[in-house]
Amino acid sequence: MLLRYFYNDKLAQASYFVGCQATGEAIVIDPARDVEPYICAAEEQGMRIVAATETHIHADFVSGARELAERTGAALLLSDEGGADWEYGYLDDYRHVLLKDGSTFYVGNLRFEVMHTPGHTPEHISFSLTDTAGADKPMGVFTGDFVFVSDVGRPDLLEKAAAQTGTAEIGAHQMYHSLERFKQLPDYLQLWPGHGAGSACGKALGAVPSSTVGYEKLFNWALQHDDEDAFVAALLEGQPEPPRYFAMMKRLNKLGPKVLHGTPRVQHRPIQDLTRLLNRGARVIDTRAPEAYASAHVPGTINIPYGSSFVNWAGWLISYEQPFYLIAERHLVEQMAKDLSQIGLDDLDGYFEPPNLGGWQEAGLSLQSYQMATPRQVAQHIMADDVYVIDVRNQAEWEEERLPAARHIMLGYLEEHVEELPRDKPLVLHCRAGTRSAIGASLLQASGITGIINMVGGIRDWTADGLPVDQGI
Repeated sequence: MLLRYFYNDKLAQASYFVGCQATGEAIVIDPARDVEPYICAAEEQGMRIVAATETHIHADFVSGARELAERTGAALLLSDEGGADWEYGYLDDYRHVLLKDGSTFYVGNLRFEVMHTPGHTPEHISFSLTDTAGADKPMGVFTGDFVFVSDVGRPDLLEKAAAQTGTAEIGAHQMYHSLERFKQLPDYLQLWPGHGAGSACGKALGAVPSSTVGYEKLFNWALQHDDEDAFVAALLEGQPEPPRYFAMMKRLNKLGPKVLHGTPRVQHRPIQDLTRLLNRGARVIDTRAPEAYASAHVPGTINIPYGSSFVNWAGWLISYEQPFYLIAERHLVEQMAKDLSQIGLDDLDGYFEPPNLGGWQEAGLSLQSYQMATPRQVAQHIMADDVYVIDVRNQAEWEEERLPAARHIMLGYLEEHVEELPRDKPLVLHCRAGTRSAIGASLLQASGITGIINMVGGIRDWTADGLPVDQGI
């Protein structure tokens, strides 16, 4: 048997390539939309991808199952649990098998047994794996978004991201009963989850890529509960804000995402087009570092620095209903397009290279900037009561500690509150370290607000400097 682990650190998403070396057949579990790594792995090992499966209809990335079916002819083995609302809408075009609790299927000598594990979503299933060539008992279980290392899947996404009222508490009760069943599994089983630390599909995921059932029974907080109501309350408390794009991912993955057949090509555009597009209301994302953007940028552009959180904030802030554009270095554009396609942002209609500032001015572009200040400088402004402080962190961070006199508006919702903000004093934005507040500063400037200050280093440097904070609520 061959088992290979693939991890997208920008989405904190894990997928698995499992092959039977005796027959040369392989399956991919929870494939990402970029299927090239799996196809390359199959070629390297002299194997054929004969099937693709997923534990549930994903909300945080576009599934690559359909892409694999198109590219390799793989059969799709997908959940038939959860009721009519959770049926896939594109399977008639492909070879497929619908799976129920207790279903068994083979890939070569490898036996997969299906366990219905609702809670995160109603249709969620997990797969135990037995290599029948040398064993009559399973060696591990693919748990998707059911059980993670140190955590379990959140049950509130359908309610918060897809506006399905009342589903959070129902899902939490389902999760409790799924975990009771999980506790009956043998301790020796390896546990292969669908996400790691940084995913918004849970609230306290561990960074270790795998675990064992026995270890999770001992140390996973969710497996220590024997009172259902107490568990439900604990599970629902403190879940992070779900990114806005999660609702779109659910719909795309259910109905069938567009097949890409490789990395999309992105058109280079002359800098002279930039003002015209901005005047038409186009969203233009400047991907430079916050310091470069703060010193000089084209008014109306939004700064989302290209880094580990780029895809997440792009999903929050870019519309799926109209084309968008990037300001980015040429050698990075292809990877950026690939990253954005992983969450279905396929309407990237072109990019502009960031020339030197003289080049921008020669092209007739006006430039804008905003101030950056240290925590000590901001503290002086707060004491003089001549600034308005906005904390753009998550709710849980805000509840733990915060700056005196700050107002909390989580970054993903900032644009919705622009009209409420004062114009009679400068607005200071801060987060944990300074990146999210830089994005927020660009959003406010693009909305027409002047007098923006970004607190560099965020509350991390504020507390390191010994400045006072208000403790949790």
